Amino acid sequence: MGGDAVKKLYFCSMIEVEICCNSIASAIAAREGCAERIELCQDLECGGLTPADEAIAYCSRHLGLRTHVLVRPRAGNFCYNSQEQSDIIASIKRCRELGAAAVVVGFLTADGQVDVELTRQMVRHAAPMEVTFHRAFDEALQDPVEALWAVAAARCHRLLTSGQKATAMEGSATIAQLVGATGVEILAGSGVTPSNVCRLVQATGVREVHGSCKKVLDDGSIVTDAATVRQMIDRTLTL
Repeated sequence: MGGDAVKKLYFCSMIEVEICCNSIASAIAAREGCAERIELCQDLECGGLTPADEAIAYCSRHLGLRTHVLVRPRAGNFCYNSQEQSDIIASIKRCRELGAAAVVVGFLTADGQVDVELTRQMVRHAAPMEVTFHRAFDEALQDPVEALWAVAAARCHRLLTSGQKATAMEGSATIAQLVGATGVEILAGSGVTPSNVCRLVQATGVREVHGSCKKVLDDGSIVTDAATVRQMIDRTLTL
């Protein structure tokens, strides 16, 4: 096998697909679509909230998925009072006990900056789980590179971002600036589909992508579509 072919295979092996799942049913569909890693939440309609303990345990233990759990106690802004912070800590500890691989959190100060101290505190509570800083980043009133350094200072392992735009494709230029700027892994998410995932990876250089691969049922509920998950994963293998 020639050198270029080896490099291509190596690059493909570095593209990891994370599927956002809002229920056990969605997680099962993600697994049927050959996903190995999910972000588990509920109430996706409001941006996602902390899922039930039963769902965390089922996905991580029974399904054997690398389960990254969204820990967000309520919809709305990302400034939390002391009681909410205590609730978040309790949720993080339960995630660890239930077998989660990572937690997904995000904290901003009242003036719209990444809250380094509070985030660092949550990273300590989460250990040895990994911590992803979520798209609260995209609402930060900071230069994106400056905000990324704040995420790095908080010791987060990963950043989920759309490049401070509505979708990752729209924010691709900013995402490209973030990739490799610190030791934080950049996970590109929002509006990522099988039809644009290759363009997104090529435009940004990310090694991880995040998509919901969702469909809307007749009753209006949202569920992950196994066929779309498989298409997304298959497309990354063509890079």
